[in-house]
Amino acid sequence: MAKKTVPFNEAGIDKLPNGKPVLYKILTGGGRNNYTGVAKRGRVQDRLREHLPDGPDPIPGKRIRIEQMSSIKDAKAKEGRVIKRTQPPYNQRGT
Repeated sequence: MAKKTVPFNEAGIDKLPNGKPVLYKILTGGGRNNYTGVAKRGRVQDRLREHLPDGPDPIPGKRIRIEQMSSIKDAKAKEGRVIKRTQPPYNQRGT
């Protein structure tokens, strides 16, 4: 599926596709994964805005990398594997 990396700000988020579920990673300036999550089709941009510094669930980062998935089920399965492998500091332990 399609992958895209953009700056972690309003302008970058506006460039992201919203038509399919995605697995997303919020990355540091050095490219390390700070947080991994999923967003449903039609809610990708809204979910990512929630992580901006003034949002209800802020996560520090410089870039966002998304990967479009064929279903939310596939996205959640891959999310679990990525979290287990990379252990992002802002993901809660045990998820």
